[in-house]
Amino acid sequence: MPRSTLTVHVAAPPSAVFDVVAHIENFSAAVPHIARVEFLTAARRGVGTRFRETRVMQGREATTELEVTEYVPPERVRIVADTHGTVWDTLFSVAPRDGGSDLTLDMEARARRLLPRLLNPLILPLIRKYVVADMEAVKRYCEERASGQPAGGES
Repeated sequence: MPRSTLTVHVAAPPSAVFDVVAHIENFSAAVPHIARVEFLTAARRGVGTRFRETRVMQGREATTELEVTEYVPPERVRIVADTHGTVWDTLFSVAPRDGGSDLTLDMEARARRLLPRLLNPLILPLIRKYVVADMEAVKRYCEERASGQPAGGES
């Protein structure tokens, strides 16, 4: 099934980068096209945390339920969504490098039905566009926080 890997270097310590990608309240603050998040469990961090995320994509809202299935601070967090016949398995890994961090996103889409098997290759370029935007937003947010600038680039 399709797999996509993307790595960005972030001028911030691994613990700060992990705090953003592993905790949805921080991730949603970093990624501007996330409109809202609703927790579905009492837990807000760690394995078993479930939440509903609503994003604005191409002018429309799209809502997805996600679950944290692996949580190893400050190294990695795995978040899984099962939607529209496809399991979206996303692993964020954080590793120290050159006084900052390498943030790697490894996403796999496993279609469980015929229609998603046919359609997923057509939508993957759009998904990749949003993944790249997410990673750049996280990089910007972490670097602004690490430098003491207000998030959002305000001076």
